[in-house]
Amino acid sequence: MIPNVYSSSAGWIEVVCGSMFSGKTQELIRRLRLASIARQKVQVFNSHLDVRYAKEHLVSHDKSMLPSRPVKTAKDILRELNGEAQVVGIDEAHFFGDDIVDVCQKIANSGKRVIVAGLDQDYRGEPFSNMARLMAVAEFVTKNLAICMVCGNPAHFSQRLTDSSRRIEVGAGDKYEARCRKCFTPESSRKD
Repeated sequence: MIPNVYSSSAGWIEVVCGSMFSGKTQELIRRLRLASIARQKVQVFNSHLDVRYAKEHLVSHDKSMLPSRPVKTAKDILRELNGEAQVVGIDEAHFFGDDIVDVCQKIANSGKRVIVAGLDQDYRGEPFSNMARLMAVAEFVTKNLAICMVCGNPAHFSQRLTDSSRRIEVGAGDKYEARCRKCFTPESSRKD
């Protein structure tokens, strides 16, 4: 649980993770909107790869939207960071390399609140190492669960429905479903 009282000079990292369709982006948008309502200066970044719904907005699967700046690399976030920002939101963190961990640490160490959302596992059920490292250094971690699209149980896997063997394959309901442990079929025979 995230406390209600914050020091204005202390920075920290919050990670929102889970499978596809678990509400990660929706939760990120909710937290960023609350910070804006509290008159905090918010800056939002997203991977340039995520153009499923809009290029310059975070968009959840339920179509909640928030303006964001698309960047190619985690280091681009540091280059484009506004010094006045108090809260920094980063979506689709698993799309960034391992640099995302150092970038988030630098931002938090400068006294800013960093809220990061991303998948914790790929379509094979293997952890994204950058997300695992982010969770290890974060002060707060929220793991969202989806609902299995086969049986209705709590789901924390992203079942790929296409034949692609690429680890990163941008898509939504056209390429993925949320699955529980029982209904998930790992694609362990595929290689990157």
